Amino acid sequence: MLDLFAGCGGLALGFEANGFETLGYEMDLDACETYRSNLFGECLNIKLTPDFVFPKADIVIGGPPCQPFSVGGLQNGISDSRDGFPIFISAIRQSQPSIFMFENVRGLMYRNKWYLDQIISELEDLSYNVAYELLNAVDYDVPQNRERVICVGYKKDFAFPPKSKSRVSAGMALDELAFIAPGEGKYLTESMDAYVQRYERASKCIVPRDLHLNRPARTLTCRNLAGATGDMHRIRLPDGRRRRLTVSQAARLQSFPDWFEFKGSENSRLKQVGNAVAPMFAYALAKSLKSCLAGYGSTPVLPARKAPRQLTMQI
Repeated sequence: MLDLFAGCGGLALGFEANGFETLGYEMDLDACETYRSNLFGECLNIKLTPDFVFPKADIVIGGPPCQPFSVGGLQNGISDSRDGFPIFISAIRQSQPSIFMFENVRGLMYRNKWYLDQIISELEDLSYNVAYELLNAVDYDVPQNRERVICVGYKKDFAFPPKSKSRVSAGMALDELAFIAPGEGKYLTESMDAYVQRYERASKCIVPRDLHLNRPARTLTCRNLAGATGDMHRIRLPDGRRRRLTVSQAARLQSFPDWFEFKGSENSRLKQVGNAVAPMFAYALAKSLKSCLAGYGSTPVLPARKAPRQLTMQI
């Protein structure tokens, strides 16, 4: 399985736990090292281009760069040099997989719906049936509201994964981690508290954007995890102080298992967490692709020396 724009391996982790063997491609060195340290598959530290030569593969997955379509960006779409879809389509054309999948931000279905239609048209011209849905990771055992467009190309029957019957709250996921108070850390100062209050008032925010333990978290991004902004993810401690989320806390809210170790500086690790596909969401998607592959008379099997990773929500 080829994993394009692989990041730190959140998407691949869900697939590996279903028995798939992955080969990742990622331009960020720290993310690439994280991938290599935690997954069985190799990750090539390379910046992909539409001219890159890909090998044959049974499956191609990936998250083409979303900056051209994110509501947090300029939304320049196809005119943005960071657009990864020409590369993804080139990989499908060369690798001729039985099935493929990509995920992207919800903005691709709205202001940039014209471009999604263009992408689907090009993929259908390669003799695939293409289906897409806007799914929320919170419906798949992830303690976070995180909407993503999921697009799947297939040649036989495919069904998107059924939703979980219950939801995981931030408090259930964090447990004792919710109350850690390290001596040193990113605590909000009085001036920062005042800024946050002005920010929330100006944005007509009714419920403070602190982390609420009785419900799933709001969407984690690299910006609101690592950046000192009014939208920063923060948690209120029992003594009243507020603190930016730690890497460990953010990782749990993304459904990463505790054994998963991120490489690089703190800001780099927070960026990797914020940009990742939530592994439990990826696990549900991988099960659906695995069922589809069974219709082709094939199922993924890791080499005998390797056993699928255990992937369960930390509750």
